[in-house]
Amino acid sequence: MITSTANSKVKHVRRLQQDRRYREREQAFVVEGTRWLQEAAGAFPGEAAVFYAEEWLATAENERLLTRFKEPPIAVSEEVMASMSDVNTPQGVLAVLPMRPRSLPTNPTFLLVLDGVQTPGNLGTILRTAGAAGVDGVLLAPGTVDAYNPKVVRGAMGAQLRLPIHSVTWDEVRRLASDTLAWLAAAAGNTPYTDVNWRRPSTLIVGSEAQGAGSQAVDLAYDTVHIPMHANTESLNAAMASAIILFEAARQRRSW
Repeated sequence: MITSTANSKVKHVRRLQQDRRYREREQAFVVEGTRWLQEAAGAFPGEAAVFYAEEWLATAENERLLTRFKEPPIAVSEEVMASMSDVNTPQGVLAVLPMRPRSLPTNPTFLLVLDGVQTPGNLGTILRTAGAAGVDGVLLAPGTVDAYNPKVVRGAMGAQLRLPIHSVTWDEVRRLASDTLAWLAAAAGNTPYTDVNWRRPSTLIVGSEAQGAGSQAVDLAYDTVHIPMHANTESLNAAMASAIILFEAARQRRSW
């Protein structure tokens, strides 16, 4: 059992939680909790480094879950788990996983582009929603918080393992979305979101709440789209607006 917070493995986990550049250099990220561990057991049974507190191991179900990993899990003290965790009340188990995003389909027909979305909780919710709405992939334009930020990981509930999510340049966005019609979500957009024909290959661009979309997003967009709202209602946050538009597109495109 690891009992020292100065242990090199503990420091490694802590730095992955705190430092985006370190995550990118190591190509690894941290997930916490039993539900995430179940996802990790299916996706990376031979590559996950699992750390657990003895209290978490008190149930037979959790014991069985650890047997699904090829690498021996590492027991740590409650103090060490608290130092590695990014939450105030740790669940007692976490894992380090390889950063290996899924590949985009060759000819995507439903893309989501996020431009400068900087609130981790919002991005996590958007990724979870995008997966549920059946998008082909999410492109994170420059200025957007990274998909492996601990708060994003918690909010996305496994989307990083099931959905193609890529941080890209605007040149790459234009290339990947070249065979789609791009719509930019805007509070004062020209077209109601329900009037768009989302059955044709489409890209939805959502900008940051604080600054809106940048010039690159505006240049890429065919037109702007908005969510009609009752008079004097303030604009919705990026996560809520994305969900409303994405599920209208899913309704039109439904094949499940």
